[in-house]
Amino acid sequence: MRIVGGEARGRTLRAVPGNATRPTADRVRQSLFDRLGQRCDGLAVLDLFAGTGALALEALSRGAARATLVEHDRKACEIIEANIEALGFGGRCAVVRGEVASALPRLGKEGRPFDLVFADPPYALHACQLTLEALLLCGLLSPRGRVVLEHDKREPLAAPSGFALEQRRHGDTVVAIVEPADGRFASPRR
Repeated sequence: MRIVGGEARGRTLRAVPGNATRPTADRVRQSLFDRLGQRCDGLAVLDLFAGTGALALEALSRGAARATLVEHDRKACEIIEANIEALGFGGRCAVVRGEVASALPRLGKEGRPFDLVFADPPYALHACQLTLEALLLCGLLSPRGRVVLEHDKREPLAAPSGFALEQRRHGDTVVAIVEPADGRFASPRR
């Protein structure tokens, strides 16, 4: 697993041992950032169910200003910290160890919304819709913010009122982008 674009392009990321964490494949990350726009200049990023941290670290490599990564697994948090240190992104990252459901309200109280949110919950949880609703309820999305959700092809997902949903399938995985419904899918943010 490697960073596929930006200043850290080609740098290797450590993976979490075992099968408990399912990292987003390099080709899926490349396809995602082709859709989002290659640059993330100045964005505040939130990575939920962060696993290895690959999505947030990819955004940082592409110019994001800061990232908060939320992960409950101790070993995964250690890998995230090691990946952050290896890439030299320590000053731009915060790792929150805990369950996403309890972390979201705490982050919402800080009053610092995010421009780009990644959520890749374990497929068995079928938690994408609940995670999306909790993000909005906690006020964590900036007015022009986007949410990227990775889920199993069998898990239904609907856009909340006032938002648009675009989905692309990669094998058994669907990558969905949810953003304010104003027709911006036609021209990715650069």
